[in-house]
Amino acid sequence: MTTSPPAPRIPEAVHRRRWAILGVLMLSLLIVVLDNSILNVAIKTISTPAPTGLGATQSELEWAINSYTLVFAGLLFSAGLLGDRLGRKKVLLGGIAVFGAGSALAAFSGSPGELIAFRAVMGLGAAFVMPATLAVLMNVFEREEQPKAIGIWAGGVGLAIAIGPITGGLLLDHFWWGSVFLVNVPIVLLAIALMLWLVPDSRDPAPGRIDPVGVVLSVVGLVLLVYGIIKGGELADFTDVTVLATIGAGLAVLVAFVVHEKRSDHPSLDVTYFRDKVFSAAIAAIALVFFALMGVTFFSVFYTQSVRGYSPLQTGLLMLPLAVAQLVFAPRARLLVDRFGNRATTTAGMAVVAAMLAAFATLDADTPIWLLEVIFFLMGAGMAHIMTPVSVVIMQALPREKAGSASALSNTFRQVGGALGIAVLGSVLSTAYRNGIEDELGALPAGLRHTAGESIEATLGVADRLGPRGGELVGPAHDAFLHAMHVTALWGAGIAVIGVVVVALFLPGRTPDRRTGDREQELVPAAE
Repeated sequence: MTTSPPAPRIPEAVHRRRWAILGVLMLSLLIVVLDNSILNVAIKTISTPAPTGLGATQSELEWAINSYTLVFAGLLFSAGLLGDRLGRKKVLLGGIAVFGAGSALAAFSGSPGELIAFRAVMGLGAAFVMPATLAVLMNVFEREEQPKAIGIWAGGVGLAIAIGPITGGLLLDHFWWGSVFLVNVPIVLLAIALMLWLVPDSRDPAPGRIDPVGVVLSVVGLVLLVYGIIKGGELADFTDVTVLATIGAGLAVLVAFVVHEKRSDHPSLDVTYFRDKVFSAAIAAIALVFFALMGVTFFSVFYTQSVRGYSPLQTGLLMLPLAVAQLVFAPRARLLVDRFGNRATTTAGMAVVAAMLAAFATLDADTPIWLLEVIFFLMGAGMAHIMTPVSVVIMQALPREKAGSASALSNTFRQVGGALGIAVLGSVLSTAYRNGIEDELGALPAGLRHTAGESIEATLGVADRLGPRGGELVGPAHDAFLHAMHVTALWGAGIAVIGVVVVALFLPGRTPDRRTGDREQELVPAAE
């Protein structure tokens, strides 16, 4: 057992209100995470032509999600460093205020371009909120209470994933699409008021310097890379000169980022961590599982709403088994690790995710909906048995004093994996759909033909405008989408199989029977 320090390091006034402070931090975390899961349900509505939606294309929808994710992931390290220097309460207040302002602006966007820009503003705010909540938490709880507090904090992510689609569905059933963003504003105002009242400030007495060159290189490289992938799907041609040049430029900038970080004496990302094969494999597993999750969520929304005809609220409820499985199995995954080891547990979890992705290739327009629910539940269970053991592996692969950096890395790769999942699988979906529907659009004018081929929603929108004559497009649109979804699902399953191989080869097997409880308990607080 870890012995308690002779005197508490937390002031008594702060200690007394620690659980109230945790509640405020949870409120901040909840809206940041919930907003992404809400948006996943709203993407079909936003893709509908005005006045119902914005008429966003497939690539614009991907950017509405990715602009948030990429800004968040790119600034995560710098946000943490800034909080250490300026004070975590100040950074948390600033981040939540920016997030609220971005939410209000996004709600009243007049075009897909505006929505993408304001989502990036929201990502900027979120980048300062997430690391600051954990940093504040660590400074208001004594060491022996930190594991319990962190468990509740981490549970907020699962809660947000679960209630996000349902909340989004309820809002879209009664209000316009912008309500999924506007709902954040009153919560932000409440959170700011409670923070000013309850949350104490803290800072690192010896903070590291900020690495502006590294931040700029990482953001620019990721944006170029993902933009190239999205553009390839939009054009249905990955050999296009613009696409290849953009992807090549993105990779070149990311290589320059790695070189800069290796030479820097105050890097945003210490690339030497990746010399450890176990650490690299664990980080890859996190990225790949979120690649699969975000990709499958993106195309499953169109399957349930555009092909099966379910409402946004019903779609949110249909996705509930995925979140419930994670809530149920994630806290219990360590039991399997104790019995079978990290390698066996994580490999099995990744294999289940791969199998469930492949199962999407069996779904048709009249498949019993309970089969989709089983797929979602098993996918959530597989993910739970990847995330928990892999997080522990990441924390144990590095020295304990590097736990904060390891935690930030896992968060960043989780976000980037999700962004690339949407970009890559979204582009595959778009390309396969356009190829499948092209022949059916031959009678349309050239400009309208290109627009109608963007996505199933675009085709159905054109069909609706054409009246009775457009009814002939509905059946082929459904068939083309189902074929595209099957192709995309198999691509996703192939990526997950790569993950199976990586974790099976490089993650450690069953550890010797030794007493590691105290060490693991010490590592839990930094694991998120």
